[in-house]
Amino acid sequence: MEKNFIAAGEFKAKCLKILDSIAQDRKPLVITKRGKAVAKLIPIPGESEIFGALRGSLLYEDDIVSPLENEWKASL
Repeated sequence: MEKNFIAAGEFKAKCLKILDSIAQDRKPLVITKRGKAVAKLIPIPGESEIFGALRGSLLYEDDIVSPLENEWKASL
């Protein structure tokens, strides 16, 4: 996975243009200060990425209200 890096000063000067680029390219950007990574700017999921994201991850049970086959004894 390719990471893009940018110095904090350059990020500050070009912030709005960089935000537009991140939104379009959908690639994260690592912001550095004195050569060390200090922050990571990532695009938020778009509407199409959120809708249906959990599809297939749920288990469906037919009947959840019928009595169980097991007898339970209440202890007081």
